[in-house]
Amino acid sequence: MSQTATATRVGEQYCTFWVADLFFGVAVEEVQEVLRHQPMTPVPQADEAVTGLINLRGQIVTAVDLRVRLGLPARSGDQLPMNVIVRSRGEVVSLLVDDIGDVIDTAGVDAQPAPSNMPREVQDVVRGVRPLPDTILLVLDADRAVDVSTAPDKTGGNP
Repeated sequence: MSQTATATRVGEQYCTFWVADLFFGVAVEEVQEVLRHQPMTPVPQADEAVTGLINLRGQIVTAVDLRVRLGLPARSGDQLPMNVIVRSRGEVVSLLVDDIGDVIDTAGVDAQPAPSNMPREVQDVVRGVRPLPDTILLVLDADRAVDVSTAPDKTGGNP
């Protein structure tokens, strides 16, 4: 298989997960690992979406809660988030998600633009969608998802 064909094929594999009732996938080449809930240290005065810092074998990793980032309702108190550790802009960041799915191959499934009726916060972090037989895969742009500076300001008031 040529290098171009390999790159194309890898680009069609996604590590999948759920946030609320949304089914997301992030390209496998952007994922470092997937972990169960990890203890976190809060970050004073950080954006609301930055839940804390985790110690990943000596490396300090920022944890961004996708529920908060996407303006979705909070998890129930007994539901612990899972960590999808991604590489974004040369850094390692944890995306806090509700549940982990499988790695799926979407070869032969054409990417579509994100639907216009999707909430703006979700559209902002989605590269497109891939229709699957029983659901729609929202292809997450990890760089935009971890960019909390573009998250909606819910503090109110004037700057």
